[in-house]
Amino acid sequence: MILVAGATGTVGRLVAQRLSGSGTVRLLVRAPYRAPVPDPGTETVVGDFDDPGSLREALTGVRSALLVTMNPLAPAQDENFLTAARAARVAQVVKLSAQAVTDADATDLVTRWQRDNEELLRASGLPWTLLRPRAFMSNTLGWTGSVRREGVVRAPHGSLRNATVDPRDIADVAVRALTEPARHEGHAYALTGPEALTPARQTEILAELLQKPLAFEELTSNQMLRELLRRYPAPVAHALVESAERGRNGTKARVDPTVAELLGRPAGTYRDWAAAHLDAFRA
Repeated sequence: MILVAGATGTVGRLVAQRLSGSGTVRLLVRAPYRAPVPDPGTETVVGDFDDPGSLREALTGVRSALLVTMNPLAPAQDENFLTAARAARVAQVVKLSAQAVTDADATDLVTRWQRDNEELLRASGLPWTLLRPRAFMSNTLGWTGSVRREGVVRAPHGSLRNATVDPRDIADVAVRALTEPARHEGHAYALTGPEALTPARQTEILAELLQKPLAFEELTSNQMLRELLRRYPAPVAHALVESAERGRNGTKARVDPTVAELLGRPAGTYRDWAAAHLDAFRA
């Protein structure tokens, strides 16, 4: 039995799709109406990272588990999950973390939370694999509204490069780790795309694919913060601004070959990702 936590999120949903039909898969969701449509061999269980009892029930009989938590203001959630996983004798936990944890200059709230979660997993006594992606290419879906309405992309730091990664590649690596636990136990994988692009260059690629001109407008840090405060609690919004500013040190532009080495094919490009999601950007 493989359990996918975060099965309604970007990576978890893709992992669930890839495991579909492969055997017994259990999807852990908080809101069942958002869960992927199950197929034979897939079951959905309702649970909450803040409810240890629901986690113990969900993890019973599980061999490998994908752990994805999203709330840095709820630090007990990973500990709750790992405690339940130990009790259920889970044989492998694959944890979605972030590449920022390896950057000594990264001290923002979100990165500290991810580092703490990694330490919890290592200290848990459970076999583990860590997935450390750079920013998701799918983050640019946040541009869809202004692209459709105005033909404009607004983003901070238009000239800073980031080796963003296709979430489909993260999911493919996660499936390898979940289904071949002995091979991946004890590994921490840096996951990036094949090239580091600026937001301005991503805008140019979208314009080429859409076959229409797009303007790029660079947001100041204060403008970015105002936008983020509409969607996130203040501590998280400030942490995301701090992370964006850190791109100036160049670490986010480093390309890692791990995706290609693990999957036996090149990592997906931003152009490939954008072409597959172009309808989201069309008026």
